[in-house]
Parts: sequence; structure tokens; C-alpha cells
Amino acid sequence: MVISLQAGLAAALAWSIGHNVLGNPSPVFAPSAAVGTIVAALGQRARRTAELLLGVGLGIATTDFLLTLLGTGFWQTGFIVGCAVLATLVLFGRSGAAVGQAGGTAVLLATLAPAQKDLEWPRIVEATVGGLVGLVVVALLLPINPMRILDRDAAPIYQSLAAQLREISAALATHDQQRAVRTLDTLRSMGPELDRMHQALSGAEEVVSLAPARWRRRQDVERFAHATVYLERVIEHSRGLARRSAMALQYHERIPPDLSAGVEHLADAVGLLRSEHRAGRPTERTHQKIRDAVHHAGRARALGVNDFGDAVVTQLRTAASDLLRATGCDPTSANEEIRTAMQDGEQSVQAGGGRPE
Repeated sequence: MVISLQAGLAAALAWSIGHNVLGNPSPVFAPSAAVGTIVAALGQRARRTAELLLGVGLGIATTDFLLTLLGTGFWQTGFIVGCAVLATLVLFGRSGAAVGQAGGTAVLLATLAPAQKDLEWPRIVEATVGGLVGLVVVALLLPINPMRILDRDAAPIYQSLAAQLREISAALATHDQQRAVRTLDTLRSMGPELDRMHQALSGAEEVVSLAPARWRRRQDVERFAHATVYLERVIEHSRGLARRSAMALQYHERIPPDLSAGVEHLADAVGLLRSEHRAGRPTERTHQKIRDAVHHAGRARALGVNDFGDAVVTQLRTAASDLLRATGCDPTSANEEIRTAMQDGEQSVQAGGGRPE
């Protein structure tokens, strides 16, 4: 809805400027450029505007040069447009904005030049006006809420990660090796969701850089970006958890109940991190769940695990450390907190009489 309102407002303003200020009775280029800027992917609007103007300039230069040599006609139009697109691809690679504008400009000039002279300058001016109007609309008049788009695209990742950690916990509790394998496959398929979150983050960073009304959210966006780095590490560690859990189950290793409980607490911590970040609250509940997860991992190690089970404990501990860093905890404090929780878990078993026979 916001993007559609931005596009409509930008088109109206660009048309008004083109008609009333530039004196064009039928301004087309300015609204087109404004809408092209608005509908560009979040985080790429400033770049899209620059590419749009470069594409227009390159299309004009190529068309003027070739029209002078070849004249006009059906085959000349096709050849000119092809050369304009080729030149843009060579210079800018696969840039859709630059290529589209170069090709569109070449079409307009090659077909309209015989009937209407001096189209080049209005085309450049209107494209510039339209691109700038688009940026003004997204930066000043109708800037989006950066945290809303971040939460929208991050929510599926947090939910999926928490759900898959619970699946790992259930696989360990029920000794279901295939369930752990399926979880690993699901965790490996999270790439598209992570790409969308990165795009949303790029858009949010663009908004808080360009829109004065959103400058106060810069720290929130920076905190989210910091958390995202460590969240991706937790996802990678979770893949390791699933892989090593599957191996432990395949070889029928001993799985203490505390190992499953530790992974379950880690899943709870992921869910809490999102809710506390979203509400802007301190992350103490997340910290406590992380400590609980590592405490149970320490108990599992003290109770006795084999090679792959021990690898599960290590992977859980590493994931917990990175999840603490996602809350803003510095590396030294995170490692110390994890180490203390691990020792507490091991000592709680020893205080209860040591390992069972």
C-alpha cells in the first residue's frame, strides 16, 4: 500500500512539474522516471535513479550518432536500439534500469526524431526531474517504516529457525534419525528467506539514511543489522546440530534427556530474541533461556555422551554464544556467560552423585 501511494504521488508531482514548470503539454518521461525509481527494489532506489539517468544519456548518445550515419527506417530503428542496449550491457552489466532506459530512449528518438526535433534535452531534463521527485517522495513525503519491513521479512526466519530447533529436540527425544535429517534439509533451504531479509535490511538502511523523519530509527536498524550477522551464524550452527544429531542417532549413541532439553531451550531463546527486539525491551529473558540451554548441555556432557553426542553439545554451546552476541553482548562477556552456564550444568550432576552407571 505504501509503495503504491508513493508511486501515485511521485507520478502526479512529476507530471505537474513537467507540465507547469518545464512547459511540456504532455509530459511522459518525468512520471515514468519517478515511478521507475519508486518501484525499484528497496535499498536500490538511489542507485536505480543514477542508472536511469546514465541509461538515458547513453541511449541519446548512441541514437544521435547512429541516426546521423544511417538515417531513419525500420531496420535502422532495430539496429540503433540493439546497439544502445549492447553498449549499456557492456558498460553496466546486467543493470535492468540502465538497459531499459537506454533501449526505451533509443526507440523514442529513432521513431519520433523525423517528426519532432530536439527531443534529447527534454528527455534528459524530465528523466532527471522524475528520478529526483521519486527520491523526494520516498525520503521526505512518504518514507516507509524501516522496522516494519525488517520485522516482516525477519519473522519467517526466526519462526522457521525456532521450529527446526524444536524438531531437532524432538528427534533427539524420540531417537528419530530421519526426523533430524529432514530438519537439516529444511535448514539448508533457508537461503531465499535470508536473501529477502538482506534486501529488507538494505532498504531500511536506505530509508534511515535518506529520510529525516526516520533518522531516529538508525540505532534500531544498526542493532538489527548486528543481530542479523549472528543470526546467520546460529542458522549455520543449527545445521551442524541437526547433522551431528542425525549421526548420533544413526550410531545409536546414548542421548541424555538433557541434550534434547537444551536444544528446546535454544529454540525458545530464538523466539524470545525476536519478540524482545521487536518491542525494544532488554533481552534478559533471552539471556536466561540461553543460559538454560547451555546448562542442560553441560548436564548432558556430565551424564555421559559419545563422540557425536559430544559434538552436539559443542555445537549447541557455539550457537548459544553467537545468539548472545546477537543480543548485543560482546564476545568476551558472551564466552564467559556460556562457560559459567556449562560449568554449572556439569557441577549440578556431580553434586547429585556423579554419572549414572
